[in-house]
Formats: sequence, structure tokens, C-alpha cells
Amino acid sequence: MPTNQQEILLDEVFSGILRLTLNDEKRRNALSENMLDSLYTKIMAAAENSEIRVIILAAKGAIFCAGHDLKEITEARSREDKGVGYFKKLFDKCSEVMNAIVTHPKPVIAEINGIATAAGCQIVASCDLAIASYSSKFATPGVNIGLFCSTPMVALSRNVSNKHAMEMLLTGEMVDSARAEQIGLINRSCDDMLLTDEVNAVANKIASKSSLTLATGKKAFYQQSEMTLSKAYEYTSEVMVDNMLKKDAEEGISAFLTKRKPQWQDK
Repeated sequence: MPTNQQEILLDEVFSGILRLTLNDEKRRNALSENMLDSLYTKIMAAAENSEIRVIILAAKGAIFCAGHDLKEITEARSREDKGVGYFKKLFDKCSEVMNAIVTHPKPVIAEINGIATAAGCQIVASCDLAIASYSSKFATPGVNIGLFCSTPMVALSRNVSNKHAMEMLLTGEMVDSARAEQIGLINRSCDDMLLTDEVNAVANKIASKSSLTLATGKKAFYQQSEMTLSKAYEYTSEVMVDNMLKKDAEEGISAFLTKRKPQWQDK
């Protein structure tokens, strides 16, 4: 069974794209303490790496991610505090990872080819984009084992409507890729064999843009979504002014007017 960061989380960089692959099939790619630590370390390191422009989060095996490691959780109950310390550390770390994805300056794309449940579904909802194979399925099934998916609910409820989110949370039933696309949990689905090519095509298209512009826009998108309408316009107007003064905006507009390809400086 994989135990260290290099084995349970694979990483590969190509053409400005970082591919992180969950690689703990025996544990259904569960978000164990090791997996969460590995994800956080790799994700945060990518924020400081100017060569990385986009992140793809994928997984090996038929299970994209089964959520938290229930065996680890059960073992923690035998501790003197009945696992309270472990549970708090686990859920805080998971929330930290999800927040790191949302606040990351680089776009993060989930590539799902399998089943994503509970905190695994939370990862999908936390990523900026999500593309899945036709055979993929999603669920927040905590209610079936007496543990409501409260933390996955945060990401889920910010991506799909309240009623669709509540239906998943209250029933715990699996949602196929067609339904997931319909309710907005994923962007689109495709043939299983074409999934990686589809995701790479989107990632390459995004990677061709100015990293500075992408970071500016991603941050503004999530910031304004929590504001009132008037505050959102006030904030994004300030963002636009600041963005307009950047070299890449000047270069991009000039390139458009002169019908040439822009040369980004990411500043």
C-alpha cells in the first residue's frame, strides 16, 4: 500500500500544465491524512512556480476519490479523546485543501473517470472546471452511514442550485455524468477513452493565456460571488481599472488591433 507523498500522489509537468494524479487505488484514492498533506503541498508549491499555468487533478483506477478514509476514522475512535482531536485536524486539513484550490492563482481542472463520493465529490465541486467520462458517477452519501456530508455541502451548494444540492445530500443517491452536467456539477462529459485528450485540450487553451490575467479573473470571480450586486460591481470595476494598467492588457489589446498573436509577459 502506498504510504509516501511521491507514491500516493503522482505529479507531471508538461507544456505549463501540472497533472496531479491520486494514486492510492487500494484505498479508493481516499483523502487520508497523507493524501491531504500531499495535495496541499503540491498545490501550494504550484502557486509559486511560474512555469505552471494550469493544474489538472486526476486519479488512477475506477474510483476518482471515495472521500475520507473510513478505516482511519474508525481507528481514531479508540483514542483517549474518542478521536475528537483527529477529526478536527482531518476536517480542518480537508477544508484547507479545498480552500487552496478555490483561492489558487492557477485554474484547476478536475478530470473524473470513475466514482467521486463525499469529499471526493467536494473536490470536483471545488475545482474551477470539471470534465468527466460518461461512466462517471457522483454522490454525497454520508446520510447513508449517519454522517451528513456537511463540509462537501459547502462546495456543492456553491456550484449547483439549493434544491439539486439538497437532493444529493438528503438522498445520498448516485448521480450519473449526464445529470451532473445538467445540474452544473461538471462542465461536460465525454467518451471515457477521450477524456484525457478533452481535458488536455481545455488546459492547453487556458495555458495559452496570460497567467496574470487568469489569476486576476479567478480571484475576482470568487470574491464578487459573495457580495451584493452593487458591491460586486464596485469591486470588479476597481479590478478592471487595475487590470487595464497591466502590461499584458496593453499587449493584448494592441495584438488584437494589429491582428497578431500576443506575447504575454505575465505582468
